[in-house]
Amino acid sequence: MVSPVVYELIGKGRELAKEIGEEVYCVLLGKGVTEKAEDIISYGIDKVFIYDDECLEKFRDDPYSNILIDLLNKVKPSIFLMGGTSIGRSIAPRIASKLKTGLTADCTELEIDLKDKILLQTRPAFGGNIMATITCTNSRPQMATVRYKIMKAAEKIPGYKGEVVNMKFDKEKIRDRVKVKKIEKIEENLNIIEAEIIVSGGNGLGSEKGFELINELAKSLGGGVGASRVAVDKGWISYPHQVGLSGKTVRPRIYIACGISGSAQHLAGMGRSDFIIAINNDPSAPIFNTADIGLAGDLYEIIPELIKKIRSNGYIKK
Repeated sequence: MVSPVVYELIGKGRELAKEIGEEVYCVLLGKGVTEKAEDIISYGIDKVFIYDDECLEKFRDDPYSNILIDLLNKVKPSIFLMGGTSIGRSIAPRIASKLKTGLTADCTELEIDLKDKILLQTRPAFGGNIMATITCTNSRPQMATVRYKIMKAAEKIPGYKGEVVNMKFDKEKIRDRVKVKKIEKIEENLNIIEAEIIVSGGNGLGSEKGFELINELAKSLGGGVGASRVAVDKGWISYPHQVGLSGKTVRPRIYIACGISGSAQHLAGMGRSDFIIAINNDPSAPIFNTADIGLAGDLYEIIPELIKKIRSNGYIKK
């Protein structure tokens, strides 16, 4: 299975490549990945490098990173993007270190400085208190990882023609210090990443009890429940609900932030939602600068009225 973040990286990669006049390449590693090549090309890829072998069926750091290092030394791209997944976070630093180049993790923006033709890599820094734009001027490739739901996914281009390159490698020369004995999948009942409506609570709730109201509003809308880092750190709700740089990145149709001030750390995880509603008793809260609709007032008065209106007007079934 191709990770969904790949299609977002393709979309951003095409955009960046157009600005610097380069082609877009993609590399697939694993067992049975050859059959995915033509589909990947249809999203606007000029060349797909395929490493298809049974020894790559289970991910291990050594073979995956060594193969990618060898490919990058041969192809010499100016920019190399990876998903901010568990796999990407594991091998991206290894690759950057071996190639003696820079790596910016969990980028929220990627742009080209048209004057110098270098990649501008933006991410929250210092605990999310500022947004830092980082450049890698003296080495290549310029490397960045990007979380899922940060960028807009690429769309298919009917009839797009690209090249499939089946790569060979010497398995005997690939270092592989880990043997996978068993893989157990943890079933996660909560997946707010895919929710179309999310209601999130923050420090402004005042206590754990506030999430009873958040849950009620979310249930009325048929949505999921999110939370700020502060609410999770205080033990009011479990970590899987956390939205932000240190939690999950979401992109729902509607995001309702209740009692959330709007730190850069939190905005990095939900700022690209289609429509944002903020409820906060502080009219100067930063979240209002991002929200499409802002309600300044007591959330314990506003939310019950919202629930009442939603149910009485039949927008959502009770």
